[in-house]
Amino acid sequence: MKKIVLITGATAGIGEAIAKILAKNNFKLILTGRRLDRLEELKKSLKNETDVLCLNFDIRSQSEVENAILSLPEEWENIDVLINNAGLAVGLSHINDGVIDDWERMIDTNIKGLLYITRSVSPIMVKKKQGHIINIASIAGKEVYENGNVYSATKHAVDALSKAMRIDFVHDGIKVTNIAPGMVDTEFSLVRFKGDQGRADNVYSGLTPLYGEDIAEVVLFALQRPAHVNLNDIVIMPTAQATATIVHRN
Repeated sequence: MKKIVLITGATAGIGEAIAKILAKNNFKLILTGRRLDRLEELKKSLKNETDVLCLNFDIRSQSEVENAILSLPEEWENIDVLINNAGLAVGLSHINDGVIDDWERMIDTNIKGLLYITRSVSPIMVKKKQGHIINIASIAGKEVYENGNVYSATKHAVDALSKAMRIDFVHDGIKVTNIAPGMVDTEFSLVRFKGDQGRADNVYSGLTPLYGEDIAEVVLFALQRPAHVNLNDIVIMPTAQATATIVHRN
């Protein structure tokens, strides 16, 4: 029987790459995101490989998250894997110049959204004493850097929550994996710089970054470990990146 995987933020980047690789590896997919057109497009592209259900909601809204999970058709209720991928960085400035709206978007998405969906899905896993939660964190959850203050704080929270979940769920047979990527060439920088394509492209100039597919392969590897094996914490970086800020450019 195919396992059911719920992926948040599946409309682009890492989330989309995870959906594509899991579709090829015998998983059924619940794809969530705010952009319905992209969800439907992705579902259409995967229809010949697996069963797909799209849930269109804003993960920052507790009521929308709860209603989406409560409205699942019976054949989709028994979620086996939750991949907390939805997240973003907005803005890049010293904290004294920070934009409050940017802070709230990051906190509401990266922390509160992750909590809302985990609170709604994890009781399903606890009830059956089985499941796997994968949190897509960041190297920013392991270290801090200039101008990355609030984003780093939110990803440190994800790192801490991954450890706490591992403790809370250890008696329930639920695996918890934290994945902390370095530079990944997705829409991440475009969102951070609010649509400035030039600044976004410059982030990855002169080096080969990671791509969404690289993270997706790590996710698949974690999911394919035997029942007695859990990968607690995975840090993955481009070869050209040593820390959040130290990189080698050609």
